[in-house]
Amino acid sequence: MADAARPPAPPAAPAVPHPAAPHAIVPAPHPRRPDPAPGPPDAARRGPRPPRRARGVAAHWWALPPVAVLALVFLYPLALVVRQSLTPDNGGGPLDAYASVFASRAFREALGTTVWLAVGATAGCLVLGFVLALIIAFVPFPGARAVAKFIDVFLSFPSFLVTLALLFVYGTVGMANGLWTDLTGAADGPFHFLATPWGVLLAEITYFTPFVMRPLLAAFSQLDTAQLEVASSLGARPARIVRRVILPEALPALAAGGGLVLVMCLNEFGIVLFTGAKGVTTLPMLVYGKAILESDYPAACVVAVVNIAISVGLFGLYRVVSKRAGA
Repeated sequence: MADAARPPAPPAAPAVPHPAAPHAIVPAPHPRRPDPAPGPPDAARRGPRPPRRARGVAAHWWALPPVAVLALVFLYPLALVVRQSLTPDNGGGPLDAYASVFASRAFREALGTTVWLAVGATAGCLVLGFVLALIIAFVPFPGARAVAKFIDVFLSFPSFLVTLALLFVYGTVGMANGLWTDLTGAADGPFHFLATPWGVLLAEITYFTPFVMRPLLAAFSQLDTAQLEVASSLGARPARIVRRVILPEALPALAAGGGLVLVMCLNEFGIVLFTGAKGVTTLPMLVYGKAILESDYPAACVVAVVNIAISVGLFGLYRVVSKRAGA
């Protein structure tokens, strides 16, 4: 009775000869069952998506608050400066203030002083920062990690603090001049360079060098030491290893640090002010003198607009160079 209730088995597939062995008999494959009908897609089960235009409008609404804050804090004061530069107090034309400032000797000297100080400080920071970063990264000595941590802390120091430290050491009544007068009995010491352009240059190199060292140390930490070991095993001297292996890897970091230092030196005000270098007038110092000392606000705004234009142009050039260098 159980055998009678069992459903009949499907017919066996006919045997076919194997092509490699004609006398061997292998069962023929069963016919494949048709796949089940596909169900509704996931998108249909989830329901209709919101229109792309609606999602884009929502994203724009989220971007409005930061744009409004940026416009209020930065763009509006900048627009006021540009407007003041185009509306002189004497009621002349909109470009009269620019013509007057560009024709003045003080502006040309301040522009030249600003450019050569920025370029000289950037070059000095690149050379000194590269050498110091090499020593910290590749020359083992006790306290190297602590020095690297101190560089991060040094970046938060204000610029006038470094200038005051240099004044305590090399100022007119500083430690170096005091030691000289005590030893020789002279009435005055020989160190008076801080009140010259060279003192400003030294202060800027001292302050901005860590801004070059920080990206260099980050780049050196990612350098494959196997390359250095292979170059050393092949008989390459340290100078050749630095020139052929380390320097190409450090070029993006050098470009990034050098571009940042150049832009910051163009706008540096505190170092020039605290060194007391009366014969050194940069564009920021000229803005201060025109606005505070002479109350010539249109001329001050003209100099400020020129300084901003140079800084933004150099920053754009820095972005292009760093992108091509892979920074």
